Amino acid sequence: MSSDWKELSEKMSLRLAPSMAKDHPNLPVVKEEGCYYFGVDGKKYLDFTSGIAVTNVGHRHPKVVAAIKDAADYLTHGPIGVIQFESILKLADELAEIMPGDLDCFFFGNSGTEAIEGALKLARHVTEKPFVVSFIGGFHGRTLGSMAISTSKSKYRSHQHVSGTYQLPYYQVGDTEEVAIQKLNDAAAQLFAHQVLPNEVACMILEPVLGEGGYVIPPKAWLKRVREICDEHGILLIFDEVQTGFGRTGEWFAAQTFDVVPDIMAIAKGIASGIPLSATVANHKLMQQWPLGAHATTFGGTPIGCAAALATIEVIKEEQLLANTKKVGAYAYHQLQALQNKYQRLGQVRQVGLMIGIEIVDPTTKKPDGKAAMEILDLALAEGVLFYFSGKQGEVIRMIPPLTVTEEQIDEGLTKLEKALQAYDV
Repeated sequence: MSSDWKELSEKMSLRLAPSMAKDHPNLPVVKEEGCYYFGVDGKKYLDFTSGIAVTNVGHRHPKVVAAIKDAADYLTHGPIGVIQFESILKLADELAEIMPGDLDCFFFGNSGTEAIEGALKLARHVTEKPFVVSFIGGFHGRTLGSMAISTSKSKYRSHQHVSGTYQLPYYQVGDTEEVAIQKLNDAAAQLFAHQVLPNEVACMILEPVLGEGGYVIPPKAWLKRVREICDEHGILLIFDEVQTGFGRTGEWFAAQTFDVVPDIMAIAKGIASGIPLSATVANHKLMQQWPLGAHATTFGGTPIGCAAALATIEVIKEEQLLANTKKVGAYAYHQLQALQNKYQRLGQVRQVGLMIGIEIVDPTTKKPDGKAAMEILDLALAEGVLFYFSGKQGEVIRMIPPLTVTEEQIDEGLTKLEKALQAYDV
């Protein structure tokens, strides 16, 4: 590490809020490209995080970089409504073509939590109902509205007053389809009988696949039953597709993977390959009930962000990354199953597309072991591959490589993970 880097790094705890600067693993880097980070230490690191499911077409894809540079030659800021510009209009058209069902109208923001806030505001506005039902284990952001419906970890709600929300249990790993649906029916009936009347609920919101909550993948039939419960009671269904969107599950969106169309969606992360951008999405008829002044933005849908998003969509189409996601995701799952047979430390492996959760357990008790998972992450980093964590105790290793990843890179990363597993149990 250079003297300048060392000095800056030592100041980090003084200059950056700990809530921002203390995440794992705090790897100092100087460059990113494709599926790799390049460290200050001169090492090359295989990135199996995609910047936490953001750089789905790989870091600094040449087409995306060129689009950003070209856009900056004309506009760097565009308060839409005050002015009009081509890229935001083109992006809305392009997105309407790939969205599930009839979702074709967009309010652009900057981040996932903004998209969630917009979705909640829209639902409450059009229904004129006050309450929201979310699902235990879900993570939807850290602003006040999104935090009120997030239950992946109680610490996220610490010292904050949250109200107006109720929770249902998410699908439990290991339950059969029949048992899962019966549990959902019973929990919904109990909620509506004892806590809140369904005619006072504006919306239900959930991640179609839990992200922060541990990469839990429900059966299609369970999600379809959530849709039916909403329809039965006149409740709007919101999908938080911030992490599952833009090819991560092998389709453009998880709604298409699970064949369930929500009324409202929140999208972000992979939309613009690292340029801040998000959208609250609904159909035209619903969105028209949200009039001028009910919601607004200064920076949402910037010219540079929209240009990056258009290039990102183009790359996914041209390079057939949805097909690659299914193919390489299945290959990674097969390779991880082979590792499972060799190492008692590996619990469940859960996979849809290139959204893969690897559970770390105590070999004797088979209980989740978050402490071991974090140490294995550090050992894997020392080998040259970067993973991230999830789950209640941090016991689930998130494997979310760029959708451009090859089978050879999967082998490279899993070989390094195996060395980390070996080193931990020596």
